[in-house]
Amino acid sequence: MAKKKQKKQEKPYRIHKLYEVKEGSIQRKTKPCPKCGPGVFMAKHKDRYHCGKCGYTEFVNVNA
Repeated sequence: MAKKKQKKQEKPYRIHKLYEVKEGSIQRKTKPCPKCGPGVFMAKHKDRYHCGKCGYTEFVNVNA
């Protein structure tokens, strides 16, 4: 008989890393996607911002 594969345990999503509180108001740390709207965050990479939902990418000039 074939052995059963164990499921990979998912890490919990850390939403506290997306927001911060300054002077009594909540601010987002990352940019929202301009195509998807304010509810979808863009991932911050070393040289770009990328939306995982629609694939929109903004490149950041690192050398400047």
